[in-house]
Amino acid sequence: MRAMKIKIGQDLKDALLSRDALRTSVLRMLLAAINNKGIEKRTTISKKIPNATESELQKESVLTDEEIQQVVMAEVKKHKESIEMFQKGNRQDLVDKEAKELQILQSYLSKQLSEEEIKKLAQEAIASTGAKSAKDMGKVMAALMPKVKGRADGALVNKIVKEFLQ
Repeated sequence: MRAMKIKIGQDLKDALLSRDALRTSVLRMLLAAINNKGIEKRTTISKKIPNATESELQKESVLTDEEIQQVVMAEVKKHKESIEMFQKGNRQDLVDKEAKELQILQSYLSKQLSEEEIKKLAQEAIASTGAKSAKDMGKVMAALMPKVKGRADGALVNKIVKEFLQ
């Protein structure tokens, strides 16, 4: 098991012992999402290697910390979208609840890049790809996303690149 999943499991135990219902709920949801991703990975591997043994499948389907980070980022994105929808629906009670859950999830993300750091990386990617207009957006994003993966929100990166190319 990877270090990040162990930390989340330990934090869940601590939340249970301290009777922190919100944190317990969020961490259970996160662990369920991580386990589902592991099952998805195992299924994919079993289709690629149809005669793999149970122990081989078990070993190959363990998620890396980077894959767990991706799951956490996906959950963060879902919560941000929920907050937007609840704000449009004038449901401040649900906005507050989602915001608290989001804060808990964000504590498991690696340090995020600042907007200035993203802008610098975007300018470098634009220069290296020779992009001149919005038509070249795909080239720039293909060059930039591996550099910011797990450390920046894709929507923010997209917005910044779009601004530079217009």
